[in-house]
Amino acid sequence: MGRIVSVWLAFFVIACSLTAISAEESGESKEFVLTLDQSNFTDTVSKQDFIVVEFYAPWCGHCKNLAPEYEKAASILSKHDPPILLAKVDANEESNKDLANEYEVRGFPTLKILRNGGKNVQEYKGPREADGIVEYLKKQSGPASADIKSAEDASNFIDEKNIVIVGVFPKFSGQEFDNYMALAEKLRSDYEFGHTLDAKYLPRGESSVTGPVVRLFKPFDELFVDFKDFNVEALEKFVEESSIPLVTLFNNDPSNHPFIIKFYNSPLVKAMLFANLSNEGVDSLKSKFREVAEQYKGQGIGFLLGDLEASQAAFQYFGVQESQVPLIIILENDGKKYLKPNLEADHIAPWVKDYKEGKVPPYVKSEPIPVENNEPVKVVVADTLDDMVLKSGKNVLLEFYAPWCGHCQKLAPILEEVAIHYEKDASVLIAKLDATANDIVDPNFDVRGYPTVYFRSADGNISAYEGERTKEDIIDFIEKNREKTAHQEALKDEL
Repeated sequence: MGRIVSVWLAFFVIACSLTAISAEESGESKEFVLTLDQSNFTDTVSKQDFIVVEFYAPWCGHCKNLAPEYEKAASILSKHDPPILLAKVDANEESNKDLANEYEVRGFPTLKILRNGGKNVQEYKGPREADGIVEYLKKQSGPASADIKSAEDASNFIDEKNIVIVGVFPKFSGQEFDNYMALAEKLRSDYEFGHTLDAKYLPRGESSVTGPVVRLFKPFDELFVDFKDFNVEALEKFVEESSIPLVTLFNNDPSNHPFIIKFYNSPLVKAMLFANLSNEGVDSLKSKFREVAEQYKGQGIGFLLGDLEASQAAFQYFGVQESQVPLIIILENDGKKYLKPNLEADHIAPWVKDYKEGKVPPYVKSEPIPVENNEPVKVVVADTLDDMVLKSGKNVLLEFYAPWCGHCQKLAPILEEVAIHYEKDASVLIAKLDATANDIVDPNFDVRGYPTVYFRSADGNISAYEGERTKEDIIDFIEKNREKTAHQEALKDEL
Protein backbone atom coordinates (compact mmCIF):
# COMPACT_ATOMS: atom_id res chain seq x y z
CA MET A 1 0.00 0.00 0.00
CA GLY A 2 2.80 2.43 0.85
CA ARG A 3 4.08 2.26 -2.72
CA ILE A 4 0.62 2.73 -4.20
CA VAL A 5 -0.36 5.72 -2.08
CA SER A 6 3.07 7.35 -2.41
CA VAL A 7 2.96 6.99 -6.22
CA TRP A 8 -0.48 8.61 -6.35
CA LEU A 9 0.61 11.28 -3.87
CA ALA A 10 3.56 12.05 -6.14
CA PHE A 11 1.10 12.61 -8.99
CA PHE A 12 -0.90 14.93 -6.75
CA VAL A 13 2.15 16.93 -5.71
CA ILE A 14 3.14 17.35 -9.35
CA ALA A 15 -0.42 18.33 -10.27
CA CYS A 16 -0.60 20.94 -7.53
CA SER A 17 2.91 22.26 -8.41
CA LEU A 18 3.82 22.28 -4.73
CA THR A 19 7.46 21.85 -5.60
CA ALA A 20 7.59 24.35 -8.42
CA ILE A 21 9.75 27.20 -7.28
CA SER A 22 10.92 30.17 -9.34
CA ALA A 23 14.64 30.59 -9.48
CA GLU A 24 16.31 33.91 -8.93
CA GLU A 25 19.86 34.99 -9.14
CA SER A 26 21.39 35.27 -5.68
CA GLY A 27 23.85 38.03 -6.28
CA GLU A 28 25.78 37.01 -3.15
CA SER A 29 29.50 36.56 -3.52
CA LYS A 30 29.89 34.74 -0.21
CA GLU A 31 28.28 31.33 0.22
CA PHE A 32 26.25 31.10 3.42
CA VAL A 33 25.05 27.54 2.87
CA LEU A 34 27.61 25.19 4.41
CA THR A 35 28.70 22.26 2.25
CA LEU A 36 28.85 18.97 4.17
CA ASP A 37 29.90 15.46 3.20
CA GLN A 38 30.69 12.15 4.83
CA SER A 39 33.99 13.47 6.23
CA ASN A 40 32.66 16.45 8.18
CA PHE A 41 28.92 15.83 8.61
CA THR A 42 28.87 14.17 12.05
CA ASP A 43 31.43 16.51 13.58
CA THR A 44 29.58 19.61 12.32
CA VAL A 45 26.07 18.49 13.24
CA SER A 46 27.06 17.29 16.72
CA LYS A 47 28.06 20.87 17.62
CA GLN A 48 24.72 22.42 16.57
CA ASP A 49 21.55 22.70 18.64
CA PHE A 50 19.66 23.47 15.43
CA ILE A 51 20.71 22.99 11.80
CA VAL A 52 18.89 22.45 8.51
CA VAL A 53 20.38 20.10 5.93
CA GLU A 54 19.35 19.83 2.28
CA PHE A 55 20.10 16.53 0.54
CA TYR A 56 20.26 17.28 -3.19
CA ALA A 57 21.41 15.92 -6.55
CA PRO A 58 23.25 18.18 -9.04
CA TRP A 59 21.01 17.05 -11.92
CA CYS A 60 17.73 17.69 -10.06
CA GLY A 61 15.74 20.60 -11.53
CA HIS A 62 13.87 21.31 -8.28
CA CYS A 63 17.21 21.42 -6.42
CA LYS A 64 18.54 23.95 -8.93
CA ASN A 65 15.44 26.09 -8.47
CA LEU A 66 15.68 25.89 -4.69
CA ALA A 67 19.41 26.72 -4.55
CA PRO A 68 19.22 30.56 -4.83
CA GLU A 69 16.26 30.74 -2.42
CA TYR A 70 18.04 28.49 0.07
CA GLU A 71 21.22 30.58 -0.20
CA LYS A 72 19.29 33.83 0.24
CA ALA A 73 17.56 32.41 3.32
CA ALA A 74 20.91 31.24 4.71
CA SER A 75 22.29 34.76 4.29
CA ILE A 76 19.39 36.30 6.22
CA LEU A 77 19.40 33.62 8.94
CA SER A 78 23.14 34.04 9.49
CA LYS A 79 22.27 37.39 11.09
CA HIS A 80 19.57 35.92 13.33
CA ASP A 81 20.18 35.87 17.10
CA PRO A 82 21.36 33.17 17.50
CA PRO A 83 22.41 32.44 13.89
CA ILE A 84 20.56 29.60 12.14
CA LEU A 85 22.83 27.43 10.02
CA LEU A 86 21.74 25.98 6.67
CA ALA A 87 23.79 23.21 5.04
CA LYS A 88 23.67 20.92 2.02
CA VAL A 89 24.89 17.44 1.09
CA ASP A 90 25.33 16.12 -2.45
CA ALA A 91 23.41 12.86 -1.94
CA ASN A 92 24.20 11.77 -5.49
CA GLU A 93 27.91 11.55 -4.61
CA GLU A 94 28.87 7.92 -4.00
CA SER A 95 30.79 8.73 -0.80
CA ASN A 96 27.64 10.32 0.69
CA LYS A 97 25.25 7.46 -0.09
CA ASP A 98 25.45 6.12 3.49
CA LEU A 99 24.36 9.53 4.80
CA ALA A 100 21.47 9.60 2.35
CA ASN A 101 20.37 6.14 3.48
CA GLU A 102 20.73 7.03 7.17
CA TYR A 103 18.42 10.03 6.72
CA GLU A 104 15.98 8.12 4.48
CA VAL A 105 16.42 10.31 1.42
CA ARG A 106 13.90 9.07 -1.17
CA GLY A 107 13.82 12.03 -3.54
CA PHE A 108 15.36 15.44 -4.21
CA PRO A 109 15.53 17.87 -2.65
CA THR A 110 14.98 16.41 0.85
CA LEU A 111 15.36 18.86 3.76
CA LYS A 112 15.80 17.76 7.38
CA ILE A 113 15.80 19.75 10.61
CA LEU A 114 18.37 18.35 13.05
CA ARG A 115 18.16 19.31 16.72
CA ASN A 116 20.28 18.64 19.79
CA GLY A 117 23.44 17.70 17.92
CA GLY A 118 21.54 15.57 15.45
CA LYS A 119 19.77 13.45 18.08
CA ASN A 120 16.33 14.64 16.95
CA VAL A 121 15.49 14.60 13.25
CA GLN A 122 12.37 16.10 11.68
CA GLU A 123 11.18 16.64 8.13
CA TYR A 124 11.26 20.21 6.87
CA LYS A 125 7.67 20.96 5.87
CA GLY A 126 7.84 24.68 5.23
CA PRO A 127 7.89 26.92 2.15
CA ARG A 128 10.63 26.79 -0.47
CA GLU A 129 11.09 30.45 -1.21
CA ALA A 130 13.51 32.58 0.80
CA ASP A 131 11.12 34.68 2.90
CA GLY A 132 8.96 31.67 3.73
CA ILE A 133 12.01 29.59 4.66
CA VAL A 134 13.22 32.35 6.99
CA GLU A 135 9.90 32.77 8.80
CA TYR A 136 9.34 29.03 9.11
CA LEU A 137 12.79 28.35 10.54
CA LYS A 138 12.59 31.24 12.98
CA LYS A 139 9.52 29.58 14.46
CA GLN A 140 11.09 26.12 14.34
CA SER A 141 14.23 27.28 16.13
CA GLY A 142 12.26 28.94 18.91
CA PRO A 143 10.08 27.37 21.61
CA ALA A 144 7.83 24.50 20.48
CA SER A 145 4.80 26.24 22.01
CA ALA A 146 4.11 29.99 22.15
CA ASP A 147 3.02 31.66 25.38
CA ILE A 148 -0.31 33.44 24.76
CA LYS A 149 -0.66 36.30 27.26
CA SER A 150 -3.40 38.43 25.70
CA ALA A 151 -6.27 38.46 23.22
CA GLU A 152 -3.95 40.27 20.81
CA ASP A 153 -1.41 37.43 21.11
CA ALA A 154 -4.17 34.94 20.38
CA SER A 155 -5.48 36.95 17.41
CA ASN A 156 -1.99 37.12 15.87
CA PHE A 157 -1.37 33.42 16.53
CA ILE A 158 -4.67 31.79 15.53
CA ASP A 159 -5.60 32.37 11.90
CA GLU A 160 -8.52 31.12 9.83
CA LYS A 161 -6.61 28.90 7.40
CA ASN A 162 -4.39 26.67 9.54
CA ILE A 163 -4.60 24.09 12.32
CA VAL A 164 -3.58 25.66 15.63
CA ILE A 165 -3.44 23.82 18.97
CA VAL A 166 -3.60 25.69 22.30
CA GLY A 167 -3.26 24.17 25.77
CA VAL A 168 -5.15 25.92 28.58
CA PHE A 169 -3.57 25.34 32.01
CA PRO A 170 -4.06 26.67 35.58
CA LYS A 171 -0.25 26.70 35.84
CA PHE A 172 2.67 25.98 33.55
CA SER A 173 3.85 22.90 35.43
CA GLY A 174 2.72 19.40 36.27
CA GLN A 175 2.34 16.17 34.29
CA GLU A 176 -0.36 17.47 31.94
CA PHE A 177 1.72 20.50 30.97
CA ASP A 178 4.87 18.39 30.53
CA ASN A 179 3.01 15.92 28.29
CA TYR A 180 1.56 18.75 26.23
CA MET A 181 5.00 20.29 25.70
CA ALA A 182 6.39 16.86 24.72
CA LEU A 183 3.64 16.60 22.09
CA ALA A 184 4.39 20.13 20.84
CA GLU A 185 8.08 19.26 20.47
CA LYS A 186 7.26 16.06 18.58
CA LEU A 187 4.73 17.61 16.16
CA ARG A 188 6.09 21.14 15.88
CA SER A 189 7.03 20.75 12.21
CA ASP A 190 3.39 19.93 11.38
CA TYR A 191 1.36 22.25 13.59
CA GLU A 192 1.41 25.53 15.49
CA PHE A 193 1.28 25.07 19.30
CA GLY A 194 0.50 27.61 22.00
CA HIS A 195 -0.30 27.62 25.72
CA THR A 196 -2.15 30.04 27.96
CA LEU A 197 -3.33 30.53 31.54
CA ASP A 198 -6.64 32.11 30.50
CA ALA A 199 -9.15 30.75 27.95
CA LYS A 200 -10.83 34.16 27.66
CA TYR A 201 -8.01 35.24 25.33
CA LEU A 202 -9.03 32.59 22.76
CA PRO A 203 -11.38 33.54 19.89
CA ARG A 204 -13.66 30.49 20.09
CA GLY A 205 -14.86 28.03 22.72
CA GLU A 206 -15.87 28.23 26.38
CA SER A 207 -13.94 31.11 27.95
CA SER A 208 -14.46 30.15 31.61
CA VAL A 209 -12.53 26.84 31.53
CA THR A 210 -9.40 26.78 33.65
CA GLY A 211 -8.01 23.58 32.21
CA PRO A 212 -6.10 21.59 31.77
CA VAL A 213 -7.67 21.23 28.33
CA VAL A 214 -6.35 21.18 24.76
CA ARG A 215 -8.32 23.23 22.23
CA LEU A 216 -7.70 22.57 18.54
CA PHE A 217 -8.71 25.34 16.13
CA LYS A 218 -9.36 24.43 12.50
CA PRO A 219 -10.71 26.16 9.37
CA PHE A 220 -13.40 23.54 8.69
CA ASP A 221 -16.28 21.56 10.23
CA GLU A 222 -16.98 22.65 13.84
CA LEU A 223 -14.03 25.15 13.83
CA PHE A 224 -12.72 24.01 17.24
CA VAL A 225 -12.74 20.93 19.47
CA ASP A 226 -11.61 20.36 23.08
CA PHE A 227 -9.77 17.35 24.51
CA LYS A 228 -8.88 16.51 28.11
CA ASP A 229 -6.88 13.24 27.97
CA PHE A 230 -3.23 14.20 28.49
CA ASN A 231 -1.70 10.83 27.70
CA VAL A 232 0.84 11.70 24.98
CA GLU A 233 -0.31 8.94 22.60
CA ALA A 234 -3.96 9.91 23.09
CA LEU A 235 -3.11 13.57 22.48
CA GLU A 236 -1.25 12.75 19.28
CA LYS A 237 -4.12 10.59 18.00
CA PHE A 238 -6.59 13.38 18.82
CA VAL A 239 -4.54 15.98 16.92
CA GLU A 240 -4.02 13.77 13.88
CA GLU A 241 -7.66 12.70 13.61
CA SER A 242 -9.11 16.15 14.33
CA SER A 243 -6.92 17.87 11.74
CA ILE A 244 -8.49 15.99 8.80
CA PRO A 245 -11.83 17.43 7.59
CA LEU A 246 -14.89 15.20 7.66
CA VAL A 247 -14.80 15.59 3.88
CA THR A 248 -11.50 16.83 2.44
CA LEU A 249 -11.94 19.12 -0.57
CA PHE A 250 -9.58 18.42 -3.48
CA ASN A 251 -9.52 21.43 -5.79
CA ASN A 252 -7.02 23.99 -7.07
CA ASP A 253 -7.14 26.18 -3.95
CA PRO A 254 -3.59 26.06 -2.45
CA SER A 255 -4.98 26.48 1.08
CA ASN A 256 -6.53 23.00 0.76
CA HIS A 257 -3.30 21.28 -0.28
CA PRO A 258 -1.98 20.57 3.25
CA PHE A 259 -5.24 18.82 4.14
CA ILE A 260 -5.17 16.79 0.91
CA ILE A 261 -1.64 15.59 1.71
CA LYS A 262 -2.71 14.69 5.26
CA PHE A 263 -5.67 12.77 3.83
CA TYR A 264 -3.49 10.65 1.55
CA ASN A 265 -0.84 10.12 4.25
CA SER A 266 -3.40 8.94 6.81
CA PRO A 267 -3.82 5.21 7.57
CA LEU A 268 -7.56 5.40 6.84
CA VAL A 269 -9.31 3.62 3.98
CA LYS A 270 -9.91 6.36 1.43
CA ALA A 271 -13.35 6.99 -0.11
CA MET A 272 -13.04 9.52 -2.94
CA LEU A 273 -15.94 11.04 -4.86
CA PHE A 274 -14.92 12.77 -8.09
CA ALA A 275 -17.36 15.11 -9.83
CA ASN A 276 -17.60 18.33 -11.80
CA LEU A 277 -18.21 20.64 -8.85
CA SER A 278 -19.24 23.52 -11.10
CA ASN A 279 -22.20 21.63 -12.55
CA GLU A 280 -25.74 22.43 -11.58
CA GLY A 281 -27.28 19.85 -9.29
CA VAL A 282 -23.98 18.85 -7.67
CA ASP A 283 -25.18 20.12 -4.27
CA SER A 284 -27.36 17.03 -3.77
CA LEU A 285 -24.37 14.79 -4.49
CA LYS A 286 -22.18 16.70 -2.03
CA SER A 287 -24.88 16.64 0.64
CA LYS A 288 -25.45 12.86 0.40
CA PHE A 289 -21.70 12.23 0.42
CA ARG A 290 -21.32 14.28 3.60
CA GLU A 291 -24.19 12.36 5.22
CA VAL A 292 -22.37 9.11 4.50
CA ALA A 293 -19.14 10.57 5.89
CA GLU A 294 -21.00 11.44 9.10
CA GLN A 295 -22.45 7.94 9.25
CA TYR A 296 -19.04 6.25 9.03
CA LYS A 297 -17.11 8.74 11.16
CA GLY A 298 -14.70 6.91 13.46
CA GLN A 299 -15.00 3.64 11.48
CA GLY A 300 -11.65 3.81 9.69
CA ILE A 301 -12.75 5.55 6.48
CA GLY A 302 -11.70 9.00 5.29
CA PHE A 303 -13.73 10.91 2.70
CA LEU A 304 -12.54 13.22 -0.09
CA LEU A 305 -14.49 15.25 -2.64
CA GLY A 306 -12.45 15.84 -5.79
CA ASP A 307 -13.19 18.44 -8.45
CA LEU A 308 -12.86 17.10 -11.99
CA GLU A 309 -10.56 19.94 -13.11
CA ALA A 310 -8.06 19.30 -10.28
CA SER A 311 -8.22 15.51 -10.44
CA GLN A 312 -6.56 14.71 -13.76
CA ALA A 313 -3.55 13.09 -12.07
CA ALA A 314 -5.91 10.89 -10.05
CA PHE A 315 -7.75 9.83 -13.20
CA GLN A 316 -4.46 8.95 -14.87
CA TYR A 317 -3.27 6.94 -11.87
CA PHE A 318 -6.50 5.03 -11.32
CA GLY A 319 -7.08 4.42 -15.02
CA VAL A 320 -10.55 5.99 -15.16
CA GLN A 321 -12.17 8.36 -17.63
CA GLU A 322 -13.96 11.71 -17.32
CA SER A 323 -17.01 10.05 -18.88
CA GLN A 324 -17.37 7.95 -15.71
CA VAL A 325 -17.98 10.92 -13.37
CA PRO A 326 -19.55 11.27 -10.93
CA LEU A 327 -17.71 8.24 -9.56
CA ILE A 328 -16.52 6.92 -6.22
CA ILE A 329 -13.20 5.13 -5.74
CA ILE A 330 -12.41 3.42 -2.44
CA LEU A 331 -8.72 2.71 -1.89
CA GLU A 332 -7.72 0.24 0.84
CA ASN A 333 -4.39 0.05 2.64
CA ASP A 334 -3.35 -3.11 0.76
CA GLY A 335 -3.89 -1.37 -2.57
CA LYS A 336 -7.26 -2.90 -3.44
CA LYS A 337 -9.63 -0.50 -5.18
CA TYR A 338 -13.40 -0.44 -5.52
CA LEU A 339 -15.16 1.70 -8.10
CA LYS A 340 -18.69 2.93 -8.76
CA PRO A 341 -18.96 5.05 -11.96
CA ASN A 342 -21.79 7.32 -13.14
CA LEU A 343 -23.51 7.29 -9.78
CA GLU A 344 -26.39 9.44 -8.61
CA ALA A 345 -26.75 10.97 -5.15
CA ASP A 346 -29.06 8.20 -3.92
CA HIS A 347 -26.52 5.53 -4.97
CA ILE A 348 -23.84 6.67 -2.52
CA ALA A 349 -25.16 5.34 0.81
CA PRO A 350 -26.28 1.86 -0.43
CA TRP A 351 -23.06 1.35 -2.42
CA VAL A 352 -20.81 2.22 0.54
CA LYS A 353 -22.98 -0.08 2.70
CA ASP A 354 -22.47 -2.90 0.16
CA TYR A 355 -18.74 -2.22 0.20
CA LYS A 356 -18.62 -2.43 4.00
CA GLU A 357 -20.49 -5.75 3.85
CA GLY A 358 -18.03 -7.20 1.32
CA LYS A 359 -20.50 -7.28 -1.55
CA VAL A 360 -18.49 -5.09 -3.96
CA PRO A 361 -15.78 -6.83 -6.05
CA PRO A 362 -12.35 -5.14 -6.29
CA TYR A 363 -11.53 -3.10 -9.36
CA VAL A 364 -8.28 -3.96 -11.16
CA LYS A 365 -6.82 -1.48 -13.63
CA SER A 366 -5.68 -3.25 -16.79
CA GLU A 367 -4.67 -2.31 -20.30
CA PRO A 368 -6.68 -4.04 -23.03
CA ILE A 369 -5.50 -7.56 -23.87
CA PRO A 370 -3.37 -7.24 -27.04
CA VAL A 371 -5.11 -8.48 -30.18
CA GLU A 372 -1.70 -9.53 -31.49
CA ASN A 373 1.24 -10.49 -29.29
CA ASN A 374 3.82 -11.63 -31.80
CA GLU A 375 6.96 -9.75 -30.71
CA PRO A 376 9.80 -11.76 -29.06
CA VAL A 377 9.10 -10.09 -25.69
CA LYS A 378 5.45 -10.84 -24.94
CA VAL A 379 3.13 -8.19 -23.48
CA VAL A 380 1.40 -9.05 -20.21
CA VAL A 381 -1.44 -6.95 -18.78
CA ALA A 382 -3.21 -7.23 -15.44
CA ASP A 383 -6.00 -9.33 -16.97
CA THR A 384 -3.53 -11.85 -18.44
CA LEU A 385 -1.02 -12.07 -15.55
CA ASP A 386 -2.60 -15.26 -14.23
CA ASP A 387 -2.81 -17.10 -17.53
CA MET A 388 0.48 -15.98 -19.06
CA VAL A 389 2.68 -16.06 -15.93
CA LEU A 390 1.25 -17.58 -12.76
CA LYS A 391 -0.64 -20.51 -14.32
CA SER A 392 1.33 -20.96 -17.53
CA GLY A 393 3.54 -23.83 -16.36
CA LYS A 394 6.45 -22.07 -18.06
CA ASN A 395 9.70 -20.48 -16.90
CA VAL A 396 8.80 -16.80 -17.19
CA LEU A 397 11.11 -13.79 -16.91
CA LEU A 398 8.81 -10.80 -16.37
CA GLU A 399 9.89 -7.15 -16.48
CA PHE A 400 7.79 -4.50 -14.72
CA TYR A 401 8.58 -1.24 -16.48
CA ALA A 402 7.51 2.37 -16.99
CA PRO A 403 7.40 3.77 -20.55
CA TRP A 404 9.24 6.95 -19.51
CA CYS A 405 12.01 5.12 -17.59
CA GLY A 406 15.47 5.51 -19.20
CA HIS A 407 16.83 2.33 -17.56
CA CYS A 408 13.85 0.40 -18.95
CA GLN A 409 14.54 1.75 -22.42
CA LYS A 410 18.17 0.58 -22.15
CA LEU A 411 17.07 -2.86 -20.98
CA ALA A 412 14.49 -3.32 -23.76
CA PRO A 413 16.86 -4.40 -26.59
CA ILE A 414 18.73 -6.71 -24.20
CA LEU A 415 15.51 -8.46 -23.20
CA GLU A 416 14.64 -8.78 -26.87
CA GLU A 417 17.96 -10.55 -27.48
CA VAL A 418 17.23 -12.89 -24.57
CA ALA A 419 13.74 -13.57 -25.97
CA ILE A 420 15.17 -14.35 -29.42
CA HIS A 421 17.65 -16.73 -27.75
CA TYR A 422 14.70 -18.72 -26.31
CA GLU A 423 12.40 -18.35 -29.33
CA LYS A 424 12.43 -22.10 -30.08
CA ASP A 425 12.16 -23.14 -26.45
CA ALA A 426 8.45 -23.35 -25.61
CA SER A 427 9.17 -23.76 -21.89
CA VAL A 428 10.62 -20.23 -21.54
CA LEU A 429 8.74 -16.96 -21.89
CA ILE A 430 10.27 -13.47 -21.77
CA ALA A 431 7.59 -10.87 -21.03
CA LYS A 432 6.97 -7.31 -19.90
CA LEU A 433 4.19 -5.47 -18.04
CA ASP A 434 3.65 -1.70 -17.97
CA ALA A 435 3.41 -1.13 -14.20
CA THR A 436 2.07 2.40 -14.69
CA ALA A 437 -0.97 1.19 -16.66
CA ASN A 438 -1.76 -2.07 -14.86
CA ASP A 439 -2.45 -2.89 -11.21
CA ILE A 440 -0.12 -5.42 -9.62
CA VAL A 441 -2.30 -7.22 -7.09
CA ASP A 442 -0.17 -10.33 -6.53
CA PRO A 443 1.87 -9.85 -3.30
CA ASN A 444 4.75 -11.92 -4.72
CA PHE A 445 5.71 -9.01 -6.96
CA ASP A 446 7.08 -6.09 -4.93
CA VAL A 447 7.65 -3.34 -7.50
CA ARG A 448 9.36 -0.32 -5.94
CA GLY A 449 11.21 1.06 -8.94
CA TYR A 450 11.75 0.56 -12.66
CA PRO A 451 12.70 -1.75 -14.13
CA THR A 452 11.90 -4.54 -11.65
CA VAL A 453 12.45 -8.05 -13.00
CA TYR A 454 11.10 -11.30 -11.58
CA PHE A 455 11.53 -14.93 -12.62
CA ARG A 456 8.77 -17.49 -12.08
CA SER A 457 9.96 -21.03 -12.57
CA ALA A 458 7.80 -23.71 -14.12
CA ASP A 459 7.15 -25.22 -10.68
CA GLY A 460 5.94 -21.89 -9.25
CA ASN A 461 8.98 -20.46 -7.43
CA ILE A 462 9.22 -16.68 -7.77
CA SER A 463 12.49 -14.80 -7.31
CA ALA A 464 13.71 -11.28 -8.07
CA TYR A 465 16.45 -10.84 -10.64
CA GLU A 466 19.11 -8.53 -9.24
CA GLY A 467 22.07 -9.39 -11.49
CA GLU A 468 23.83 -7.41 -14.19
CA ARG A 469 21.64 -6.28 -17.06
CA THR A 470 23.45 -8.09 -19.84
CA LYS A 471 22.18 -10.80 -22.17
CA GLU A 472 24.70 -13.30 -20.83
CA ASP A 473 23.93 -12.69 -17.15
CA ILE A 474 20.17 -12.90 -17.65
CA ILE A 475 20.42 -16.14 -19.63
CA ASP A 476 22.77 -17.58 -16.99
CA PHE A 477 20.22 -16.68 -14.29
CA ILE A 478 17.39 -18.36 -16.21
CA GLU A 479 19.42 -21.51 -16.81
CA LYS A 480 20.48 -21.84 -13.17
CA ASN A 481 16.88 -21.50 -12.02
CA ARG A 482 15.72 -24.03 -14.63
CA GLU A 483 18.38 -26.47 -13.46
CA LYS A 484 17.28 -25.96 -9.85
CA THR A 485 13.69 -26.74 -10.81
CA ALA A 486 14.68 -29.81 -12.81
CA HIS A 487 16.83 -31.07 -9.94
CA GLN A 488 13.98 -30.64 -7.47
CA GLU A 489 11.60 -32.50 -9.80
CA ALA A 490 14.10 -35.34 -10.11
CA LEU A 491 14.35 -35.63 -6.32
CA LYS A 492 10.57 -35.80 -6.08
CA ASP A 493 10.49 -38.61 -8.65
CA GLU A 494 13.11 -40.56 -6.69
CA LEU A 495 11.11 -40.21 -3.48
